[in-house]
Amino acid sequence: MSVLGKNYPAIDINGARVLITGGGRGIGQATAELFAAKGARIAIADVDLAAGEAAAAALDGRAYELDVRDRGRWDKVVADFGPVDILINNAGVMPAGAFLEESDAVGRSSIDINVWGLIHGMRAVVPGMIERGRGHVVNVASLAGKVPIPGLAVYNASKFAAVGLSAATRLEFEPQGVSVSCVMPSAVRTRLSSGLTLGAGLPTVDPEDVAAAIVGTVRSRRAEVAVPNYLAPVEVALAAAPEAAVRLVRRLFNGDRALHPSDETTRARYEAQIRAISED
Repeated sequence: MSVLGKNYPAIDINGARVLITGGGRGIGQATAELFAAKGARIAIADVDLAAGEAAAAALDGRAYELDVRDRGRWDKVVADFGPVDILINNAGVMPAGAFLEESDAVGRSSIDINVWGLIHGMRAVVPGMIERGRGHVVNVASLAGKVPIPGLAVYNASKFAAVGLSAATRLEFEPQGVSVSCVMPSAVRTRLSSGLTLGAGLPTVDPEDVAAAIVGTVRSRRAEVAVPNYLAPVEVALAAAPEAAVRLVRRLFNGDRALHPSDETTRARYEAQIRAISED
């Protein structure tokens, strides 16, 4: 059975092995819960092992400590968990602030986690999928992978890369029966956006909304999914619009909000966590 006429064998979520990075909280945890509710066997991989273990225990799943920058650790996780039917590359970081004030170490972490994390994950998991002739990968990017945002320059770069990586690997893997979908949320109420101004004209979603979109790609195998879905034509239009029009929209939506946190104390705590990861 194929999906939407493509060379994608259908995957029954009930009993499927699902590996989710960054699954200890936020989008990853909500996604794990939704897959588990549909009968999937869950592995939660997270750099915070305690959070991963707590989330996995509630779902009768497995937990693994995983820094997605470590390819060798990826291979060990996959070898222990077994054949992966669905890979959710969700782990990510979002440092905010002026480009020239961001340290090289933090910038490298953004690229290493948000881009190389996806690369390592697919290289560790997809060969087994190809051997079995079936599988599905979801790379969680962002609408910031289509539209630039002041104060998120390197994050923008990483998410633009994630979108392009997903599109290219989708074409490569399709003949072998393996699909790649890229899910692109707007602002999400998670730790990544802590301290920043949400709402005020900017569509904001909950982790459960993104989780529903992720799980939905197992059936649809769509190349790209915006969350909320109605933003798909908007982000395409903005990406192709004249700069003057884009500047106007940014002013209406307070497009410089990443440069000016509404809660500087809360934001500083998150930024400190990123710096700690980067210095490690």
